[in-house]
Amino acid sequence: MEPRGRIALVTGGAHRVGRALTVALSDVGMRVAINYNSASAEADALVQELSASGRDCRAYEGDLTQPDVPRSLIASVTHDFGGLDVLVNSAAVMRRTPVDDVTVAEWDSMFALNLRAPFFLAQAARPYLRSANGCIVNLADLAAFETWPEYVPHGISKAGVVQMTRALAHAFAPEIRVNAIAPGAVLLPDNWDDATRAHFAATTPLRRIGSPHDVVEAMLYLIRADYVTGDTLLVDGGRHVRT
Repeated sequence: MEPRGRIALVTGGAHRVGRALTVALSDVGMRVAINYNSASAEADALVQELSASGRDCRAYEGDLTQPDVPRSLIASVTHDFGGLDVLVNSAAVMRRTPVDDVTVAEWDSMFALNLRAPFFLAQAARPYLRSANGCIVNLADLAAFETWPEYVPHGISKAGVVQMTRALAHAFAPEIRVNAIAPGAVLLPDNWDDATRAHFAATTPLRRIGSPHDVVEAMLYLIRADYVTGDTLLVDGGRHVRT
């Protein structure tokens, strides 16, 4: 797919990695809708920034953990833009949840955003993506392939994203391609100290921390790669090959 002139929706597209994805899609000439929940200031600032340079970027508020929001979001975006070519499911939450402390409420809220919302967004977007021969890029996580004792629900939800990607790629073929990206350490938590960051870099085979740009490059590849579907591209500096 040649992205220029196409229409994309990026959930969680106003901050952190999602913001980098939004800017990159705009940079290659796409018209971009971004969904946000609490990041209203960041969303407004990003829309103003991109609009000031003549780009088409619009923001849509919506809590994707609410069951009716995925469908209403797709309806609003397709009404305003006239269609949809690319869906990037980036919105997610990662919480430290030691196994003995996990509550039903935490579990349900995490799965509602990380796994249920991307599925129902894909379901609602399917007619528009089919007519456009479009694609979906889901954001999984290295935690889908490793076991992190302090983040078990998060890892399970992201493993579900990997399986959902495979299943939807099969179900939506041949008109719609569905792929995923599983980032490693590309944007570390702000509260990590220098020693923790240095240790993380030293224990990564490529001996460095990644950046949102690494995820951007993977996304652009998957949008353009017309013979790739059902794949999950690990962008982790090689951490998944450690012994």
